[in-house]
Amino acid sequence: MNLLEDNSAVMGKTRDLCETIANDSYYREVFQKVEKFLGDDEARLSYQSVHESGQALNQKQQSGLQLSDSEIAEFEGARTELLNNPIASDFMQAQETLDALQSSVSRMVGMTLELGRVPTPEDIAQASGGGCCGGEGGGGRCGC
Repeated sequence: MNLLEDNSAVMGKTRDLCETIANDSYYREVFQKVEKFLGDDEARLSYQSVHESGQALNQKQQSGLQLSDSEIAEFEGARTELLNNPIASDFMQAQETLDALQSSVSRMVGMTLELGRVPTPEDIAQASGGGCCGGEGGGGRCGC
């Protein structure tokens, strides 16, 4: 049987993991913050404006151009206003939480595929400090 077939054990466990995440009370709380943000036009537009301004300033700076004090002050003011909006602030915290969850799950699955077994806490600590090349079973499969 193919690992990727809908009725395979791997896909069944993957669905179980997804169901566990979706039904977790903390995840539901975080997800509600995202939904609340998406339903608030003012918060979304403010977030988008600050994000785009930050990107523009970053590109300008990477091009070797100096940022003026007024540009920086304008951006910082808009950013402070955004952070003072509880819906936008909750969204940004929720986004960080969801990114961290996705990263952790992906790292665990990736390490399992790389090592051929479930990673131990020691494997995870070693990989966090020195990348996948230092762990047993890494064998250069990560491009080292």
